[in-house]
Amino acid sequence: MTQVQLVYPKIPNSKNSPWERCIAFEKYDGTNLHWVWQLELGWYAFGTRQDRFELDDMGIAQFNEAYPGLEEATEIFSRDFANPLQRVFQEKLNYQYQEITVFTEFFGTNSFAGMHRKDDPKQLILFDVQTDRFIISPEQFFQDFNHLNIAKVVYRGMLTGQFIDDVRKGKYDVAEGVVCKGGGSNSENVWMVKIKTYAYMKKLQQAFKDDWNTYWE
Repeated sequence: MTQVQLVYPKIPNSKNSPWERCIAFEKYDGTNLHWVWQLELGWYAFGTRQDRFELDDMGIAQFNEAYPGLEEATEIFSRDFANPLQRVFQEKLNYQYQEITVFTEFFGTNSFAGMHRKDDPKQLILFDVQTDRFIISPEQFFQDFNHLNIAKVVYRGMLTGQFIDDVRKGKYDVAEGVVCKGGGSNSENVWMVKIKTYAYMKKLQQAFKDDWNTYWE
């Protein structure tokens, strides 16, 4: 295991939202995992937001020991994502980079606040791809990877106060909330904001009492 700088950026809340066109993807209540591919090595590393393991038998065993409850993640990635993602990287000209990192959310039917039940069916949802240090635009992400199990598109259009209010009040069929993404083709101008539902807020308040805001926006 290697400690690394925050692999995936912390997404701000909607307080200072840019009022621009966006794609809103469902936000899932699980554990953020990243997977690293190199042109010469293939899939060689993976981990959480702040640590990284070798994607081999020893590294997987170390990961499983460090993160009980996430043991199924590597099996799901190998089965559902490794080969299809590699085909995209090898066939599309805009993925001709030495290293690419993909981001997934691991969760089960009853996962909550990063905690998972052992007997729940689990899945991985792909929600971002980073090439040469840049996160690709939401539109490119959808076009290139929608044949895989990606985050559900909830809304396309202008980010408005009305949309934020509608998400919070449960108009859209999401359990935790959404992540709105817009901007250009790389991480220098791609922006993101998260919006969570009032129903999720109540669930946090019931579970964590005075500490509920730690898990909020």
